[in-house]
Amino acid sequence: MANDHGSSVKDEETYEALRDDGASKEKAARIANADRTSSGRKGGKAGAYDDWTKQDLQKRAAEIGVDGRSKMSKGELINALRNH
Repeated sequence: MANDHGSSVKDEETYEALRDDGASKEKAARIANADRTSSGRKGGKAGAYDDWTKQDLQKRAAEIGVDGRSKMSKGELINALRNH
């Protein structure tokens, strides 16, 4: 593929591989330019939902607007939160 993506792409091999796999130009450039030292870090500091109490899960479900949360079991709450 011709170098038509400009000089702003840091990792051309990654960019070309992503484009060959069907990624958009924007997505390929964003990934190819990502800072490798920070992009792999885990997100927030909250514990796994499995470690939360049912009351805490219901509170979080209320914050994000999960319907029917008051009648859900702990497992159902966890599933609803993960898939919201």
